[in-house]
Amino acid sequence: MTTINASSIDTLRTRLTTATVFAPGTDGYEESLVRWSDTGMKRAGVVVQPIDPTDIQAALIWAREEDIDIAVKGGGHSTAGTSSSDGGLVIDLSRMNKVTVDRSSKTITAQGGATWKEVDDGGAIHGLVTVGGTVNHTGVGGLTLGAGYGWLSGQFGLTIDNLLSVTVVLADGSLVKASATEHPELFWGLRGAGYNFGVAVEFTYQAYERTNPVYSGLMAFPPHQLENVVQLLNALLAEPDSRAGAMCIFAQAPDGSGPMIIVICFYDGTKEEGEAQFAGFLALEPVLNTVDMIPYSAVNTLQNPQATYGDRKAFKGIFYEPPLAPKFVRSVFEDFMAKLQSEPDLMASAIILEFIDMRKICEVPLSATAFASRNSTQNGIVYLRWTDASKDLEHRSWAREAQAKWTAELDARSKGRETGEYVPQYINYAEPGDSVVPNIYGENFSRLQRVKAQYDPTNIFNKMHPISLATSK
Repeated sequence: MTTINASSIDTLRTRLTTATVFAPGTDGYEESLVRWSDTGMKRAGVVVQPIDPTDIQAALIWAREEDIDIAVKGGGHSTAGTSSSDGGLVIDLSRMNKVTVDRSSKTITAQGGATWKEVDDGGAIHGLVTVGGTVNHTGVGGLTLGAGYGWLSGQFGLTIDNLLSVTVVLADGSLVKASATEHPELFWGLRGAGYNFGVAVEFTYQAYERTNPVYSGLMAFPPHQLENVVQLLNALLAEPDSRAGAMCIFAQAPDGSGPMIIVICFYDGTKEEGEAQFAGFLALEPVLNTVDMIPYSAVNTLQNPQATYGDRKAFKGIFYEPPLAPKFVRSVFEDFMAKLQSEPDLMASAIILEFIDMRKICEVPLSATAFASRNSTQNGIVYLRWTDASKDLEHRSWAREAQAKWTAELDARSKGRETGEYVPQYINYAEPGDSVVPNIYGENFSRLQRVKAQYDPTNIFNKMHPISLATSK
């Protein structure tokens, strides 16, 4: 690890007003390094926790003068360490977590360090919801800047489709507000490639009235029901309802009784409507059924028991073209469970498949935002979790092999691939350097290069899928 000399850190302190500073060896430094995954932790040269954009501006200018690496931490969920820096400056936004609601305009404004729990809970007080993360301790910044899928995407599109403005500290230290009318090119780039342009300190979202509970919860099925479950999930997408969604999770039962298939059901409607939508699943007589009418804010807590902080994690995005082939899914399921049996330290791992009505998302023209993946392809995750650091390379290698099987299946099914055209996938499920995503920005790349050249010409913000600058000829 490189180090920052004490006099440089003293200079930084003199330029800050209300921010807290943690340097190696000081109280609170070790705690400031903690991330959602232990694999995402690095030993920073200095950590700054601001409560005001002026200190972010000062810290950025100082880091540029000192030629020091910069990382920005919101929720800290990156398993690849993109919210951490080895010996550099970490701007930790966790103290900037205020959420305000404007009931008259139906908008929710969240500071860059807020999590979706603050957004969900703050909106609920005023009977409002917006499209947010499905794990509520995820940071608003990372999910939003990479586009953002949620349970309400079938009705309202992506998180960025409901984003009205972003306030950003740019690489040169200036503070700007980007929207459809202010810095519109920056606003375009922030919506889908936003990690590349600055420190996002405030987001304003369009919200929607929701006071009634929704039909949601977990159903669990034994392994012999896998093909039946897959057929029912395929049917959800074959005859989509914008108010419905589901996730399918392959995991070991929490009580250690063996493999199980968990389906998280969601229906934004009455209990009768929800039961009708998921009647096929109920007819399979799940061994566990927690589905009921619950507040919307509670839906985004359903995965929290599986997505707790701590341990070592790998997070590999998988993408598929529906309908899923039951034979292929059976092969994936069996291989995964065999791996867990052979490696007990991986027992808390899972494969998660999402089933979202993409029609609303695809209504938005591809050129309207920087996000390059507006198509029928569905998203999923190979989520490995373990404790033995000596197994990091081995487990990550296995996760890449599992990911490659899904890539091969998509290759065989995707019409875009059949014509030689690569179909970009969801940036938030693609770790930096993943070969599964050779061109994350698709046809928007050249325009993004121009935006990058204008707002971050020296590539200060380079942690998450950095945009290479165009070379002059």
